[in-house]
Amino acid sequence: MAIITDPLFYVLSVPAVMIYGIGKGGLGGALGIIAVPLMAFAVPPLQAAAILLPILCVMDVFAVRYHYKHADYSLIKKMLPGALVGVLIAGVYINVVPQAGMKLTIGMLSLWFCAQHAWSMFANSEQAAKPNNTVGATMWGTVSGFSSTTIHAGGGPASIYLLPLKLEKITLIATMAVFFALLNVAKLVPYALSGEFDATNVLTALVLMPLGVSMGVWLLHRVSQTRIYQLCYVFLFLSGAKLSYDGLLALI
Repeated sequence: MAIITDPLFYVLSVPAVMIYGIGKGGLGGALGIIAVPLMAFAVPPLQAAAILLPILCVMDVFAVRYHYKHADYSLIKKMLPGALVGVLIAGVYINVVPQAGMKLTIGMLSLWFCAQHAWSMFANSEQAAKPNNTVGATMWGTVSGFSSTTIHAGGGPASIYLLPLKLEKITLIATMAVFFALLNVAKLVPYALSGEFDATNVLTALVLMPLGVSMGVWLLHRVSQTRIYQLCYVFLFLSGAKLSYDGLLALI
């Protein structure tokens, strides 16, 4: 079976993969939240996520190789059990919910991330570091595992737990890199069981991989981080609203 040939798919997917490539390079892992909602305008949401997952795994190899020495593995060990539970719940969810339900889920998650970002801009940025507790790690790890599996955007929930700990920047980036590399490997199982790793999706991922990743690396030191975040959240809000509307309309 051939690769996807719809020009609109590549118009949307190449920027999505580029944004993820920039994020994996250290400019902000949360940038990846826009990828699946953007691609879901051209293909079903589950197919978009399945195409993106092998690309993320390849990116993870380079990110972990660069960052693994600086990661806080005690934090990863606390977050990982809950995250794997989140992957398991999401794995069942994506295999039983219809496409309209997936659109609504991705749309609502997108809007939630926009609201979370808006709140963080007005909240007190000088809040005191919170204790590294197992309950918080498990709770936000579970939410991160679920949102990472459904929309490849677990960075927001993970950040809610990690950021108040006031980690050094390199430690934070490295911890997130290793944590999500492990999650992405775990996510291969539910996506394989969903049947989405067919020839078309795998070949399409292979086509996007060098194009999007190389352009993302090229742009990493040539763009404004602030401008990227602004554009990402504008498009995330618009796509989240559209997907929510389409999903809700199809379900009622």
